[in-house]
Amino acid sequence: MDYVSALVPPVVMAVFFIGVVRVIVKTQGGAAKAREDAAVDAALARVEGPRKAPAADA
Repeated sequence: MDYVSALVPPVVMAVFFIGVVRVIVKTQGGAAKAREDAAVDAALARVEGPRKAPAADA
């Protein structure tokens, strides 16, 4: 029975890993991709905007 207790943790971790990969793959793209990309672009513009403005004035 020691072999069962030795194999259970890797098998459980492999199943969870496969599940995580499937969720990541399924959530890529789709109808919400453009909205998510726009939100990221807006956030980056807010962060980078003030940094670039003083450099342009100088």
